[in-house]
Amino acid sequence: MPNNKAYLILADETVYPGHAFGAETDTIGEVVFTTSMSGYQESLTDPGNIGTILCQTFPSAGNYGLNSLDSESSRVWPAGYVTREWCAHPSNFRSEVNLDLFLRDHGVPGLAGIDTRSLTRHLRQKGTLVGALVHTLPEDLRQFCAGLQKERPLRNAVRHVSRKEPTGFPAEGVRKHKVVLYDFGVKNSVIRQLCLRGCEVVAVPFDYPADKAAVLSPDGLLLSNGPGDAEELSALFGNIQKLTTFGLPLFGIDLGHQLLALALGAKSEKLPFGHHGENQPVTDLQRGRTYITSQGHSHSVLAESIRAGQVSHLNANDGSVEGIRYPALSAFSVQFHAEACAGPEDTLFLFDDFIQMMENR
Repeated sequence: MPNNKAYLILADETVYPGHAFGAETDTIGEVVFTTSMSGYQESLTDPGNIGTILCQTFPSAGNYGLNSLDSESSRVWPAGYVTREWCAHPSNFRSEVNLDLFLRDHGVPGLAGIDTRSLTRHLRQKGTLVGALVHTLPEDLRQFCAGLQKERPLRNAVRHVSRKEPTGFPAEGVRKHKVVLYDFGVKNSVIRQLCLRGCEVVAVPFDYPADKAAVLSPDGLLLSNGPGDAEELSALFGNIQKLTTFGLPLFGIDLGHQLLALALGAKSEKLPFGHHGENQPVTDLQRGRTYITSQGHSHSVLAESIRAGQVSHLNANDGSVEGIRYPALSAFSVQFHAEACAGPEDTLFLFDDFIQMMENR
């Protein structure tokens, strides 16, 4: 471990001293924990984690290194990264750089050497807290934390992560369908799964007018994953409602799931500490099976507020809504990451369901 000191300070004046790695800068963000046992590169490059200080509950990170192929986007989105320990000498034939250098290259500070189990328990008891990752303790801790309590998570985060212009991605092999994908912070693996199944994908900005999407003559529509609170994006509801009138198969993932539900009259709530990680059990009510899923969200659709659809999936831990089907609209959505990179891949068949809907039409 490096000898340079660093500290995670929570808004409730809890302090976790540790060792700095990554970029030599201070940062502030909403502290969230992820229970993933792998996939740290995917978590760091997931736009859904914008502005957070991400704590890895698994005790070691960086053991298999990082490479230029597995990133979910072109940059690191969390404001800071926390782990029990990081591996300076990764061992994997695909490794190109270690975690320390990767974070340095992207200007993101890291903190190691703290008891991440203690931090996770603290967040589970107190709920999500704003925190600061700093290299020097403030002279007046109480005053510093009073300032943290006034900090608010990044608003309209989707505007910061969505692409600015439509972008085309060719189908792999024979082109079978064309999908217009609304980019609310999409992961590369979502686009990859569609292209692998013979879909030409046109990814469009988050606020792309529905009428323009129709001109592209798609066979299906996808509302992607992304960060933040869907309630803040009420200006998009009318556009999404219009998309549902086209009679095209529509698939919503993560934030796209929430936006579709809210656009059709449902409500959402903020979870105490959210669902972050690759081991969330979800029960498929139609298939009568429970799958292990990857998730990264802090809000959930309220079951009792759903009017236009039917709950199709529930979280096996807390009973929150994980999926909704809209038979009258040829639409369905899930709260979890159907593409599940780096894993598990239990629910990849949902992309096949979407393809089948387009073929049936």
